Amino acid sequence: METVAATGYEAGLKEHVDRERAAVDLINSVGQLMYGKGVELVFFRNHLLDISISEVIKLFKYAEQVVKKPIDVHTTADVARVLLDLDLAPSKIDIGKLTHEYMNSGKKSITDFLNDHLSGFIGQDKHTFKPQDVVLYGFGRIGRIAARELVKQAGKGQQLRLRAIVTRTLTDAEIVKRAALLRNDSVHGSFKGTVIEDVPNKQIIINGQQVQLIAASNPEDIDYTQYGINNALVIDNTGAFTKRADLERHLKSKGVAKVLLTAPGKEVPNIVYGINHKELDIENEKVFSAASCTTNAICPILKVVEDNLGIEKGHIETVHAYTNDQNLLDNYHKGPRRGRSAAINMVITSTGAGTAVSKAIPSLKDKLTANAVRVPTPNGSLAIMNLTLKKPVEGGLEGMNDMIRNAALVGDLVNQIHYQVDPELVSSDIIGDTCCSVFDSNATIVAPDGKSVVLYAWYDNEFGYTKQVIRLAKHVTKVRRLVYY
Repeated sequence: METVAATGYEAGLKEHVDRERAAVDLINSVGQLMYGKGVELVFFRNHLLDISISEVIKLFKYAEQVVKKPIDVHTTADVARVLLDLDLAPSKIDIGKLTHEYMNSGKKSITDFLNDHLSGFIGQDKHTFKPQDVVLYGFGRIGRIAARELVKQAGKGQQLRLRAIVTRTLTDAEIVKRAALLRNDSVHGSFKGTVIEDVPNKQIIINGQQVQLIAASNPEDIDYTQYGINNALVIDNTGAFTKRADLERHLKSKGVAKVLLTAPGKEVPNIVYGINHKELDIENEKVFSAASCTTNAICPILKVVEDNLGIEKGHIETVHAYTNDQNLLDNYHKGPRRGRSAAINMVITSTGAGTAVSKAIPSLKDKLTANAVRVPTPNGSLAIMNLTLKKPVEGGLEGMNDMIRNAALVGDLVNQIHYQVDPELVSSDIIGDTCCSVFDSNATIVAPDGKSVVLYAWYDNEFGYTKQVIRLAKHVTKVRRLVYY
């Protein structure tokens, strides 16, 4: 018995170590493709850049359990290695999908398979564009997370380049403070890179990228061209300007071409990327809104249900992390209840998400009500969607979950919906999730008649939303790469 057990143990350990070696090989190819060719590899929409060996191996269990497409890390590493030899244009390629298709193609040669499947991606002339300068107007929670993500995605600089950050004031002490806030974050952890303050030149150097710091009280007072910034996209994350006339003040500055608001906007297109971004007139429109974090969380799920079954009516209740708009301790606040201590109270407050949904999905106009409860967590929120359907769900609870699962894996919403099967999922687990809507399949409720359902979607109201902002930024500036999903 001891001999058999030892043999089984050794065999299992060797198999795992072999998988780790293949994962290291895969990670190496991911880095070379990203920084050498501007080609980003993802694995069934999960990011592969800057993750550990254990996280890579865990993704293959995800492929088996959730995607229902079991593939092995060895073959995936082989496919990635062959990609290095191809003359690929800047692109985003799902290596999981590609490997699964190769394993089922019957072809022996990976090279022949890739040349056939990726013919539209081969050749640098297949997809060219100029890098887009970006200015962050405001440097609060969303501004700092956007800065981190923009720097992380810079690669060879083919898409968005963070060139400047604008704040109201800018003393030497403030430069040091703002750099420290970028470097350290109580929710999202330390920045995985270098942040160096260049006080004399009023810059922060982030992973070698020189970002100019600018002080201004009014958007129209800045001449960005004096810093070598031209045709820039301004991402306004201050929350101070929400009307078109106010946002258009940015366009009076030299060097600005377009403006993107990280909040619901008035008299401007409110866009949830993946839902209604294709309807934008990006040639003529210059001001855009990325809506709210809650609107981005609920729209993908509501879109799937509306398209497949139709929604008669519904109520959205959001359990939302507290924000800087609330008081840390009881004090005066112009808004109802928000003056009470955010750290120790659940606070009922209003949300415009129910109305805002109709701007992205017009067929839901006047069909939804919504409210919010702010709770004592610094990040990580939950949307509870209680819906009455026009058509009953076929297959009950399993049928409803399969509908969302399919949308999360195939189609226009693979970057927006993360289908979760973890029965122990809680709010802290979704911090850092790249999707704006994390569907909790274990929480789904379907009434016996199949027409009343309750759906739960978690969301990182900071990072998940910021990812949506950046996706929209790439779209409106026309710097999106070729995509193979």
